[in-house]
Amino acid sequence: MTSNAKQGENLVPHPEVPGRPCSVAAALQLVGERWALLAIREIFYGNQRFDQIVRNTGAPRDRLAARLRALEEAGVVERRAYRERPLRFEYHLTEAGRDLAPVMRALLAWGDRWAVDTPPVAFLHRGGPGSGHDAEHDLDLTSTCRTCGEEVRPGGLTIDVRAPGWDRAGPIEGS
Repeated sequence: MTSNAKQGENLVPHPEVPGRPCSVAAALQLVGERWALLAIREIFYGNQRFDQIVRNTGAPRDRLAARLRALEEAGVVERRAYRERPLRFEYHLTEAGRDLAPVMRALLAWGDRWAVDTPPVAFLHRGGPGSGHDAEHDLDLTSTCRTCGEEVRPGGLTIDVRAPGWDRAGPIEGS
């Protein structure tokens, strides 16, 4: 495993993954297991104590403990003591963990559309001062390019493979 060493950031290990060099594969090595993502969901929802996370995920205690340890080692969550006697901890998202918010919202939106009959939760949004949207409403996200400000639409993207020795089809012969 290697790690990113950007100045001022926590180090998140970069797992070695077989096949195509890919950020998706590397991210899934760190957070892609069911109980890991459900634990992250619960921490996003404000349920930071182990018993709350166990109850709300349905995860076996031993498996959840292992996943939380792995997420802590990966720099996605951190433990903070909330009681001295007996010593008890809460789990909080690090910057890397908080950066999973768009992923969690995308999984929720996909699940609402394809995996359930009736969405069990919704994110509500209230616009800021002067936005003209003072009432809470269901959040309806779009992807917007930060460079040009345009909404990202299907068909508006191309793939630029930057991994040496690879192209869209796979490894380049003779590389």
